[in-house]
Amino acid sequence: MIAPAAPALAPAPRPWFLSWPGLLLATALALAWRGSGGSLAALASPGARSAALDFARGFWPPAHDPATLAALLRPLAETCAIALCGMALALALGAPLALAALAPEVLRACGARPGPGRRAAQVLARGALAVMRSVPELVWALLFVRALGLGPAAGVLAIGVAYGGVVGKVFADLLEGVPRAAAGALGAAGARPWTAFALGLLPPARPLLVSYTLYRFDCALRASAVLGLVGAGGLGQQLELSLKMLRYDEVATWVLALFALVAAVDLASQALRRRVAARRSLFPASPGALARRAAAAAGLAALTVAAARFLELSPAALLSAEARRGLRAFAAGLWPPDLAPKVLAGALPAALETLAVSVLGTALAAAGGLALAWCAARPLARVPGEARHAGRAAAAWGARAIMNLARTLPELLWALALVMVVGLGPFAGALALGVHTAGVLGRLYFEALEEVPAAPLAALRGVGASRAATALLGVLPQVWPQLVAYTLYRWEVNIRASAVLGVVGAGGLGRDLKLALSWFDYPRAATLVLAILALVLAVDGLSAVVRRRALAGRATCAGTTPGGADAERALAA
Repeated sequence: MIAPAAPALAPAPRPWFLSWPGLLLATALALAWRGSGGSLAALASPGARSAALDFARGFWPPAHDPATLAALLRPLAETCAIALCGMALALALGAPLALAALAPEVLRACGARPGPGRRAAQVLARGALAVMRSVPELVWALLFVRALGLGPAAGVLAIGVAYGGVVGKVFADLLEGVPRAAAGALGAAGARPWTAFALGLLPPARPLLVSYTLYRFDCALRASAVLGLVGAGGLGQQLELSLKMLRYDEVATWVLALFALVAAVDLASQALRRRVAARRSLFPASPGALARRAAAAAGLAALTVAAARFLELSPAALLSAEARRGLRAFAAGLWPPDLAPKVLAGALPAALETLAVSVLGTALAAAGGLALAWCAARPLARVPGEARHAGRAAAAWGARAIMNLARTLPELLWALALVMVVGLGPFAGALALGVHTAGVLGRLYFEALEEVPAAPLAALRGVGASRAATALLGVLPQVWPQLVAYTLYRWEVNIRASAVLGVVGAGGLGRDLKLALSWFDYPRAATLVLAILALVLAVDGLSAVVRRRALAGRATCAGTTPGGADAERALAA
């Protein structure tokens, strides 16, 4: 009797780095390294080492003489005022556009009957928001400085327009993601559509709306710190002057002051987010609570007005006949854009250089951020029976400090410093993106690692798995979808940042745009802005496709793929 043949074994899966996605990623990284002028020799050269050592030695001790400390006050106050007024303008622009961008299904759930033009209004609002947020705030600042002149007004308008597009898009997405049963019940009971909207949709969305607004204010504060590099107010101009004069002790003082300011605002916003999340009702439960909310709203409004007066902003001046003539003349100069073959041929290499900087910077940040997050979170330390080491605890605190410092300083400030170490060019921009984004991704990765349950890790350790095997088999599979999603979301942010790093000599489209505006070549400047817009939209679309395919059918440790508020938090961090 012939024994039945044994069933054929399924072929072992190939390692991920030998799969098509892994090979494509390796090819993209190699091209990005080449396109951004990556050079290990530039990092290891005696000149780079000497510049880095001089830079580090010059930072300590920070300048603390009375004249320097007194000079801190006005630029810091101006930075805060620009961020506050810019966010107020962003909310004034973004909130109405968010309502216009809502899908008709949301309005029907509230009992409204949107007409045939509602879909067209939604498309127009979404398109306006896409244009507003796709052009980086520094590019808006360059344009407004050229149209209105030097000063903080250009910075406020730049943050207001750029962040208004982001806020409007996020607000619309959050409102569309809220369960509509309560609003539908109110509408069915005879409530007016806006009443059903205010009582059925806003209460569950309110914590997310407030939280995202506070996250955006943190971003606005960091952004306003660099707008001075193009003459739009804030402390960026003083930082650039100190760097160019090799006064590193003054730079250290400015950096420490900015770090303390951002940390204080971050702590205050965290406390406010917790208080808002603890409230279940949109309306105050007592007259005392109503009075406190009214006082808080009045205080915030008064603070915004005081900030506008401090910056000497005047709506009458911005809307005066002279200002309107200047804006019309500037807009007329931008249109039509110069689409001559010579101009387009010159824009293509700069666009590819910008793309290479964003890819390489994001890859460096992902590697550095994961290492920092692992040191800070120490997921295996939560497993029962694992030995505790004082050295690991100290490393965790050190990793958190590095992440906070890296993400507090904007990319442009890191680029200013790294240009002095490795020289002008896109490689300095890629390194600057890598350092700043490592702090951002490190924080996001850290929060994901903190949520990993300890039970599966304890089971692996209980059957004799090593620490390395437990990390590879027990930790990373649970957080991998979140890590991929966060990295792709930050790539979308980094393509915007890499488009403006050329302003400080770090290559890309920003360098050509600054030169075109300096030469009053407005048609060419319009072409470069359109190139930035097209590049940003293309990367956004590619990132969305890759994210859907990479996360299809996979779940996070919470049972869902990252999205919604997590995604917006990644964009805001």
